[in-house]
Amino acid sequence: MTSKIQIPPPRAPRRPRRSRKQSSPDLLPLVGGALALLVAGRLAHTYSTRRDARVVPRCRVVVIGAGFGGLNAALVLARSPEIDLTVIDTNNHHLFQPLLYQVATAALSAEDIASPVRDIIRQTHRTRVVMDTVTGIDTAARQVLCVGGSVPYDELVVATGSRSSYFGHDGWACAAPSLKSLDDALELRGRMLATFEQARHAADARARRRLLTFVLIGGGPSGVEMAGSIAELCRETLALQCPAARGSARIVLVEAGDRVLAEFPPDLSRNAAGALRKLGVEIRVGTAVTAIQNGLVHLGDETIEAATIVWTAGTEATSVADWLGVQPGHGGRVPVEPDLRVASQPRIHVIGDAALALDAHGKPLPGLGAVAKQQGHYAGRAILRRVRGLSSLRPFAYRDYGTLATVGRGRAVAEFGSVHLTGPAAWGMWAAAHIFFLIGFRNRVLVSAQWAFEFATNQRPGRLILRRDAGK
Repeated sequence: MTSKIQIPPPRAPRRPRRSRKQSSPDLLPLVGGALALLVAGRLAHTYSTRRDARVVPRCRVVVIGAGFGGLNAALVLARSPEIDLTVIDTNNHHLFQPLLYQVATAALSAEDIASPVRDIIRQTHRTRVVMDTVTGIDTAARQVLCVGGSVPYDELVVATGSRSSYFGHDGWACAAPSLKSLDDALELRGRMLATFEQARHAADARARRRLLTFVLIGGGPSGVEMAGSIAELCRETLALQCPAARGSARIVLVEAGDRVLAEFPPDLSRNAAGALRKLGVEIRVGTAVTAIQNGLVHLGDETIEAATIVWTAGTEATSVADWLGVQPGHGGRVPVEPDLRVASQPRIHVIGDAALALDAHGKPLPGLGAVAKQQGHYAGRAILRRVRGLSSLRPFAYRDYGTLATVGRGRAVAEFGSVHLTGPAAWGMWAAAHIFFLIGFRNRVLVSAQWAFEFATNQRPGRLILRRDAGK
């Protein structure tokens, strides 16, 4: 008997199971394609930018001066692809001038308040920084004339600042140097610290007193701040190393006006004067200097013997008016229109201490770093709008956020409109504002740390006497 063998029908082939790793669509081709498109687009953009750079000329903007005004204008312009930017300055660094007196009095080092301009302005094929001295401006040919050659421009920003004014007595500069640069501060610091060393071994009391007499001429913020700093240096920092500094040191602040800090309200001026007197500073208001010689200051019939004389009085604009061939205004400043341009030269902005700009009430704007910063930002934006064919900005209007001056550690005065502060509160505001406006994170950290160290120990880190003429 035969049995039937039933053969089962063939089954449909089973689809292989996907592993969990293969359960989602394969993204590798998609990612590769996206990257390829991204790279191709980037290459096309770069090629297009370079081709446009050859075909369409960009606007050549030159900024003279890397102070508060010039630097802020340059930072605005450096971000624009339509601009070829050149910054010209005698130095290669930006200087935070409000703290320059602290370098002169050994509270800070030079590197703490200065930064290389090339580190601040991002270097690209559209920007360059030139270390050179400007000698003039050829407005007809649109060229800035320098010692090393000429630099062409389409738009020009002049922010050369100011220099010390001796009111027609330029011969006093040798005996009473001013404080405008790092070289000035380091030279003055070395001279002052050397007098303390000499005073320790002085032959008699008169010689010691002459060595330890400091005369500051000018009772504005610079004179007040420096007088307070020298007083603390003599009576606190160097009291142990040079005991004569505490008992024999004499600091005299001379002001031709009727009060110090004349720019401040009378109550703050009186407070600052009282704080200086507590530090031992002699204040001579309503007293004019009649002559200055090497080691001698003549105040009418009175003569003061002093080894250190510092000029902290007036300032005047640099030679911008002569360069542009215009009639200078008060202090040698160049009168400018409400948009900060020169009336006869619409392609030239003059800002900062070199410009005679008026406020809404027709009064000249003060020569402050805050004014220069705002004007620099305005000038940069105004140039960009013209280059892009946009409407002009509204006339420049300065926003006054307050004025501060320090008299020493924990002593300051501050004006914020109708709000007046003195003492530690004002000093805290002053310290915070100066740290905030310093250029660079490194400088902010170092200055904060050194101020904290000095506040706690009364020690100043910059008490080094450098022989700056050793190589001569």
